[in-house]
Amino acid sequence: MKFPGKPRSLTAAFLPVCCLLLKILQPGHCHSYDNRYAGHKVIRLIPKSEEEALALKSVSHQLKVDLWQPSSISYVSEGTITDVRVTQNASRTLLAFLQKTNIQYKVLIEDLQKAVENENSVHTQRNRRSLSEYNYEVYHSLEDIQSWMHYLNQTQPSLVQVFSIGRSFEGRPLLIIQLGRKSQVYKRAVWIDCGIHAREWIGPAFCQWFVKEAILTYKTDPAMRKMLNHLYFYIMPVLNVDGYHFSWTHDRFWRKTRSRNSKFRCRGVDANRNWKVKWCDEGASADPCDDTYCGPFPESEPEVKAVANFLRKHRKRIRAYLSFHAYAQMLLYPYSYKHATIPNFSCVEFAAHKAVKALRSVHGIRYRHGPASQTLYVSSGNSMDWAYKNGIPYSFAFELRDTGYFGFLLPEMLIKPTCTETMLAVKNITMHLLKNCP
Repeated sequence: MKFPGKPRSLTAAFLPVCCLLLKILQPGHCHSYDNRYAGHKVIRLIPKSEEEALALKSVSHQLKVDLWQPSSISYVSEGTITDVRVTQNASRTLLAFLQKTNIQYKVLIEDLQKAVENENSVHTQRNRRSLSEYNYEVYHSLEDIQSWMHYLNQTQPSLVQVFSIGRSFEGRPLLIIQLGRKSQVYKRAVWIDCGIHAREWIGPAFCQWFVKEAILTYKTDPAMRKMLNHLYFYIMPVLNVDGYHFSWTHDRFWRKTRSRNSKFRCRGVDANRNWKVKWCDEGASADPCDDTYCGPFPESEPEVKAVANFLRKHRKRIRAYLSFHAYAQMLLYPYSYKHATIPNFSCVEFAAHKAVKALRSVHGIRYRHGPASQTLYVSSGNSMDWAYKNGIPYSFAFELRDTGYFGFLLPEMLIKPTCTETMLAVKNITMHLLKNCP
């Protein structure tokens, strides 16, 4: 089986021409996005008062900005760090408005097109075949990732089993890796998903890294051996397959699924607002054109329904749920939909505290941790709360690097350090789980 690869040594001058050729030869592997982000900027705004926050909400709505942080304009209040992507024309209007109103701002990304092209600046081949040669320090297309999964299924039969739990809206298979030593004995399990939001590419990169590390260190690392002998890991490298594919071929900053409703012109649902837990309440939108659109009903998205069905079916076995997002550098646990303390708070808080401490020991990167509603913001209908409410006692959401300097465009050179430190945090949580904290 060949890994669909894509050349990496294109110079900026030849990119449009090469992209045209690539589109013909290898559809889905081209990154210029037809120069669509030329002149776009990413600007960080911090309102110093509620009055400024109100003004920001109004101008953001008028200019139809793409909100990078927080996920919904409703969260913007006094002191909220707000990162927005604006087109060339809108940036002129916005900057004039900010100067006039004296609202504090900083241009994070001056030229977004250049940043998109630089994100994949590592000149490496992708068409590698074996586990030892597949490059885990570059971002991979959905085709690459699914080929890699099938390849592992063939080459690592003692630890890996790949299966599908359904199909996406556009008919793509929803593939899961079962990772762990095959056993006739009943084993508890950990669920890990990445890529629920399409543009957060570091998530799928981590899911692949985790599988690679587990397989390569199984024989040499006693902790990994214990984990894979005593547990199964169900790993879904890309939950939102249609959206992720679209973020490679059409719009790098697409977030939602790609479902279509004949009643509305806007496509897609926020796959992390579509779960049946305080569905479509605070932090979710009923407007199909919003990035946080909750969908027409809970589990309307086939991707969400398939995962929810799988988790329901195996709820007694699955003891931990881990979901990987970007960006913010946080480790979050329930509740997200309300300000309240979970019954097993001390256990979960202790696990989170140890995990971020372990993470920081690698490269000194600081993560905040705590209940999502206090640490990030209140949001309803998300997978973490749903998993917890459905009997999975350890439910976490990671917001990976960074804190906004690169935002969603985390360069490939930062994949390895990000994944290395995150790996330690996940091992920490898993070992904690094996010690039987309730």
